[in-house]
Amino acid sequence: MLNLWSLGHLLQWFIIGRFFLKSWPIFLLLSINWELLELILPYEFTIETPINKITDLIVNAIGFYLGNRLRKDKK
Repeated sequence: MLNLWSLGHLLQWFIIGRFFLKSWPIFLLLSINWELLELILPYEFTIETPINKITDLIVNAIGFYLGNRLRKDKK
């Protein structure tokens, strides 16, 4: 499910992909592990349905992809 947090995910990974990180394997490692870490963190914002975790990963990938496509150092 998409929600306001989804916009945050999109913007966060867009900025990371645009300015800081080019590596897809590192992106996947960070993105997936964060979603797994949320399963054990004792905070209310980490309580999500499984479908929301999946959409978070999809939105993360879209943001990272768009950020990478707009990098200035891309040849």
